[in-house]
Amino acid sequence: METLTVEPQRRTAPRRRPPSKRGRAARRNLSAYGFLCAALFCFAMFAWWPIVKEVLLSFQSTNLVDPPTWVGLDNFRTVVHDPAFGQAWRNTLVFTLLALVCGYIIPFAVAIVLNELRHARAYLRFVVYLPVMLPPIVAVLLFRWFYDPGPGLFNQILDFVGLPTLSWLDSTSTALISLVIVSTWMNLGSGVLIYLAALQNIPGDLYEAAELDGAGIFKRIWHVTIPQTRLILLLMLMLQIVATMQVFIEPYMLTGGGPENATVTVAYLMYQYAFVYGGNYGAGSALGLMLMVALLAVAAVQLRLTREEK
Repeated sequence: METLTVEPQRRTAPRRRPPSKRGRAARRNLSAYGFLCAALFCFAMFAWWPIVKEVLLSFQSTNLVDPPTWVGLDNFRTVVHDPAFGQAWRNTLVFTLLALVCGYIIPFAVAIVLNELRHARAYLRFVVYLPVMLPPIVAVLLFRWFYDPGPGLFNQILDFVGLPTLSWLDSTSTALISLVIVSTWMNLGSGVLIYLAALQNIPGDLYEAAELDGAGIFKRIWHVTIPQTRLILLLMLMLQIVATMQVFIEPYMLTGGGPENATVTVAYLMYQYAFVYGGNYGAGSALGLMLMVALLAVAAVQLRLTREEK
């Protein structure tokens, strides 16, 4: 007799339901939130926490080894009664004003010239941006040789054209402007590129209409270029003020705050309190907190002007 074999039925796995629209969106955004949390963690550790630590240190006395002790406003009194306090703020403000004249107007003028060129534009952009690619310490050491009272390049040029040589870094009348020249040369390229990007977004029809109305080059700049780049100009103004009020590398490497405290800035005085005057980190933090409040006020004014422009 033949035996019938019954094959076992194969169990088919149940079909998975496709994820819902909300689940797909959550899964899609999960990696983005992960990257965002990592970025926020790094930003909090290296930006927000130092700010909080500076605020705490400004009310404490510590050598970073022993436990800190609260001293209230003693650090602020120490800083304010320092004879170099007022000189540092005056030097910083004068440096900022001179840097605005040189480092704010010159890049905009260079950008306008480069934007009008038809030949060798890429090469000239590279030449203008080249100083930005140099490490700041290299650029400062280069200018130290330029300012050398003996074989320095600037005095050699003055002697060649029959003019008297100058003690660039050793005179109270020329030391600060010498630092401004270094800072302007170091940061010229980045400002020029930002202005060039803004200039290339201006519609050409506006310039054509201005030319048909008989406007010359200066009237076109005043009535077309500046109004069309006003927001960028305000933004660069704030960035320029914030950067120049924190100047440190130039006086530290070139003059050491001299001669006669003519180049002592707020940032350099902070360094002296923390690392020169016996490690007074509390006084240095108090001075840094004052500088931060001043820069916040500048940023608030800039944001108000930008809001009104929009």
